[in-house]
This record gives sequence, structure tokens and C-alpha cells, in this order.
Amino acid sequence: MRTNRRRYLIAYDIRKPVRLRRICKLMEANGERLQYSVFICDLNRTELIHLRADSEEIMNLDEDSVVIVDLGELGEDRFTFVGRRAGLPTQGAQIV
Repeated sequence: MRTNRRRYLIAYDIRKPVRLRRICKLMEANGERLQYSVFICDLNRTELIHLRADSEEIMNLDEDSVVIVDLGELGEDRFTFVGRRAGLPTQGAQIV
């Protein structure tokens, strides 16, 4: 079954603790934490647009950064773990 969701690797570098906590909560609501400031999010196009807009409202665009990497369609294994394996989202829609 083909889905319109794609898998995104999202990492952030936020300078101020208040903004950092807000971005962290936003990412936790939309994906799974892979490492401290790195998340995997399975999103459709509309969800990605909203996530980006919400991030920009929180960020100081002169100081902070968020990188979004499109990893493609769900189900393609693009990760190699060395050491303890992090859990990845399972396929399918997530309820947030």
C-alpha cells in the first residue's frame, strides 16, 4: 500500500533554553527521538509545512537552525546503527 507520508530526519541547534524546550516538545509531538536533538518524523506534505511553520515561530532565525532531510518513502531501511540501536517509528500513520 502506497502512502503519501515520507520519512524525514530533523535535527536542531537552538541557542536559548526556552526555545530549545519548545522545539523539543514540538518534535516529540511529531516524531520519534533518534538522538538528543535528532528526530525521525513520518509526515505528509501538509504536516511538514505546519511543522516547519511552527518551528519558525519558535526559533530566532538569526541564531537557531533546524535541518530537515527527506529520507524518502517509508519502509526503506536507510539506517545503520553502531552500538545500541535506536527505535524507529513503525510504518503507518501516527496519532499525535
